[in-house]
Amino acid sequence: MRLLCLILLLLTITSCYQVERDCSKFKTGTFQFEAVSGTEIFTTKIIRNDSMEIEYFKDQVDTATVRWINDCEYILQKLNPKNKAEKKAIHIKILTTDKNTYTFEFKAIGNSSRSKATATKISN
Repeated sequence: MRLLCLILLLLTITSCYQVERDCSKFKTGTFQFEAVSGTEIFTTKIIRNDSMEIEYFKDQVDTATVRWINDCEYILQKLNPKNKAEKKAIHIKILTTDKNTYTFEFKAIGNSSRSKATATKISN
């Protein structure tokens, strides 16, 4: 009986927890995130308005269109893809938000594997 009460108590406590997800404040601005590839950490800077995104990675600059599906999901399509892989649109979904950061998952349209990252808003 105690086990049942403990399980009910835990379910009640965890069901009240809501993940913050105020995506609207992350639609535009300048963002930065880090990704790990092997043993190297790469920093990417993104400047996004409502319909365009400019990505600065190493010595490269890429531009993509942004099409918002809802407040927390959008599709990126590169304007000048260099190869077949870059022609695929990227689906991005903001999972959680917190002050000036958001955690998101992304995948190429048609692929099932997803990756996660956290971005920080560094300016409006």
